[in-house]
Amino acid sequence: MRLFALRDYRLLFGAQVIALFGTGLTTVALGLLAYDLAGPSAGMVLGTALTIKMVMYVVIAPLTAAYIDRLPRQTFLVLLDVVRGLVVLALPFVSEVWHIYVLIGLLQAASAAFTPTFQAVIPDIVTDEAAYTRALSASQVASTMESLLSPVLAAVALAFMSFDRLFLGTSAGFIGSGLLVLAARVPNARPSAHTKAWDKAAAGIRTFLTTPRLRGVMALNLVVAAAGSIVVVSTVNYVRDELGGSQAGVAWMLAASGTGTLVAALALPRVLDRVAARTVMLTGAGVLVAGTSAAVTLVAAGLANWAATAAVWTVIGIGMALIITPTGKVLRASVARNAIPEAFAAQFSLSHLAWLVTYPIAGALGTSAGFTVAWSVLAVLAGAGAAGAFLLWPRREDTGGAAGTPVWHLSRKDRSALSKAA
Repeated sequence: MRLFALRDYRLLFGAQVIALFGTGLTTVALGLLAYDLAGPSAGMVLGTALTIKMVMYVVIAPLTAAYIDRLPRQTFLVLLDVVRGLVVLALPFVSEVWHIYVLIGLLQAASAAFTPTFQAVIPDIVTDEAAYTRALSASQVASTMESLLSPVLAAVALAFMSFDRLFLGTSAGFIGSGLLVLAARVPNARPSAHTKAWDKAAAGIRTFLTTPRLRGVMALNLVVAAAGSIVVVSTVNYVRDELGGSQAGVAWMLAASGTGTLVAALALPRVLDRVAARTVMLTGAGVLVAGTSAAVTLVAAGLANWAATAAVWTVIGIGMALIITPTGKVLRASVARNAIPEAFAAQFSLSHLAWLVTYPIAGALGTSAGFTVAWSVLAVLAGAGAAGAFLLWPRREDTGGAAGTPVWHLSRKDRSALSKAA
């Protein structure tokens, strides 16, 4: 509650929550729109739309990091919320699959610029290390509450209206988010240590490539994407075609994954005070490898049923929270303050690069070769990512718990030694 006593954080957190719930309604409605337009090929349509999203995230986020210190961050964030709200209003009127692709491209270009900018604002408002750790967890809890409650709200709404009306809720969410950002005091970005735009865009990527713990984070991004793609892309067709469920059934199954994520995220703040982030995140990787393997077993052995699927989806949700929640703390402990926007933009871009690999596998391969083949490939990728993270992130590079110390709290001599060690 001390964290929410900070007025500006409270307003920005509210903006995040409102926009997240709007986005959650869009996710459910988009899947149903794809099914309405494409039927059995909905997985491929949704996978393509999400691939477009990932391309935008990979390309736009580094460019945003390059120029954000030249822009008024508050005005920029509000403008992006307005753009997203207007684009979503057009989605109910689409009549062709390619309309989805164009509008999703515009929507996600705005989101790709918004999210890393928003994430980089929080360390400038919440400066205490313990409070920042809880701010990261609160952000994850908000995301998981959205994962849990948005499908539930969608399921209730679908009992009274057609799915295209859900897009109206999304648009209202983005406008409300913009109003809250406008009410907050949002500091502009600190001048970057790099003067050239290309240097700024590439600085965060170089940091990831040269820092052992961040190389481990890159491998963990693949684990999250491989497991998450099974849930995000395949749930619609799996529930409708394999389980014979309704539109509301799709929403409830997505809520099962959100429940797992929520439970883990609520427990993590105290855990991260005592346990190193590396240990927590590698445990999450193991959970996701187990979850993807269980998903493959369900379809390969013909064991598909509601209870078993919900259990597997819940396990995947838990594993994703164990990896995603501590990531911001690891980033903050790895770079100086004026490099935080570049680091967050790089993580945003690199994490979505992993999704760019896994979404087409879940969508196109799942449609052409079936769930068993597609999910087996994703399970192998999850295992490879987990093994890579264990090898790339040495134990001496642990960060988090009582031992986690941000590099800007170190002396210049110690920072130099840390840089050479990395």
